[in-house]
Amino acid sequence: MSARQKSATVWLWLGCCVCAAAAAESPQEAVRKAMDASIALQRQAVAAMQIPIEKQRAAIAAGRPDAGGGGASAPAAPAPFFTLSWPALGPECEPLPEAELNPLIQQAAQHEGLDANLLRAVARQESGFRSCAVSPKGAMGLMQLMPATVQELGVHDPFDPAESLSSGARLLKELLTRFGGDTALALGAYNAGPGRVEESGGVPQIPETIRYVQQILSQLPIP
Repeated sequence: MSARQKSATVWLWLGCCVCAAAAAESPQEAVRKAMDASIALQRQAVAAMQIPIEKQRAAIAAGRPDAGGGGASAPAAPAPFFTLSWPALGPECEPLPEAELNPLIQQAAQHEGLDANLLRAVARQESGFRSCAVSPKGAMGLMQLMPATVQELGVHDPFDPAESLSSGARLLKELLTRFGGDTALALGAYNAGPGRVEESGGVPQIPETIRYVQQILSQLPIP
């Protein structure tokens, strides 16, 4: 075999090796590209979620609900700001057993200096004592905390019954303090947001909020 033939043979062999290597790497490359595309989509989704969360946090800091558009008249029944009462959407689960629920309520209420009957009534109205409850607006857990409220209060797991009750009790206590111990106003703020209570000078005239406050107050012992 001449030198030229040997050289051609070597180059042909090298070409085959390169092609084989490229073929062997192509599935990995495809997987890598697919993973990169998936990560990019997840980042876009997270970024999109941050917008409403930041708006809700800003509204909480300002002490008023997000007004949305600057129209002259508000909708007749705007969506509740902090919570949406039960029945909520989400995976089915049974109400928490009384033997487990009662100590958690007592502990959370005692820690915040809150009436345990009030905390129980709010939890019943919010979720029907279902720790997995999720509302159409994203409120979560026994006390139906909204995502912005979860971040504001530093809640780690809104579906954990103990943490949900303790966080809800803390929020209720803050609202009671803010509205001078007026239970009806605090409940109206828990459902519709403190800004709406302050703007209306009382329980907001929202049908759902009015029913919400009345139903909870009817469950409390008469002083």
